[in-house]
Amino acid sequence: MEARNKARQQMSRVAAKTGPALSGEHANARSIAALRRQAESCERCDLYKNATQLVFGEGPVDARIVLVGEQPGDREDLAGHPFVGPAGRVLDECLHEAGVDRSSCYLTNAVKHFKFEQRGKRRLHSRPNAGEIQRCSWWLGAELEQLRPDLVVALGATAVMTLLGRSVAVTKNRGDLIDTPAGYPVLVTIHPSYLLRIRDGGDAASERARFVKDLAKVAAFEADHSARGQRRS
Repeated sequence: MEARNKARQQMSRVAAKTGPALSGEHANARSIAALRRQAESCERCDLYKNATQLVFGEGPVDARIVLVGEQPGDREDLAGHPFVGPAGRVLDECLHEAGVDRSSCYLTNAVKHFKFEQRGKRRLHSRPNAGEIQRCSWWLGAELEQLRPDLVVALGATAVMTLLGRSVAVTKNRGDLIDTPAGYPVLVTIHPSYLLRIRDGGDAASERARFVKDLAKVAAFEADHSARGQRRS
């Protein structure tokens, strides 16, 4: 009960100024499957030229929770599935610790192709720019319109900007649940890859614990949402 009350207190009731995924034009499809088929031939920006393949979102089509990351990494680009690399394993572990069932969530990214710099045999992650994010919001916005979730989790700065615009930032809004005109709130937190870049063991442990605490708000929100639904029925 205390956790649910805290989750409600931290939710902003003032609609955020939304980003392109929630305010721009989106693809039109009758289902997630149809949307995926459309996206497979996407050439809306140049990232498709060097990526192995498009990595679309995955999860139950009736998922109530959607987690949005930045873009597929090297492992995801090769496998064709989101969050299957090192950051995905960290996310799995932290979701489990927070009491959230990953298999019940829909996982996707703001950008669907892997952007990288070639360094010898290695492909190093390169952050997508504003134009690439804008063009790929065509797909993310359509995914969210199809799913109509109860809650969206923005993992990292790119996801936050795509969903909520530049007025919201991870540094100042981390842990906040922000209402949107789309009818669901967005939880702001870090991308799990951030935890992999922290070299100091103590700092890494404390940041991981904080990330789990952020994700625990998902479980608290789910419990509160279910309880309110039962009271209405």
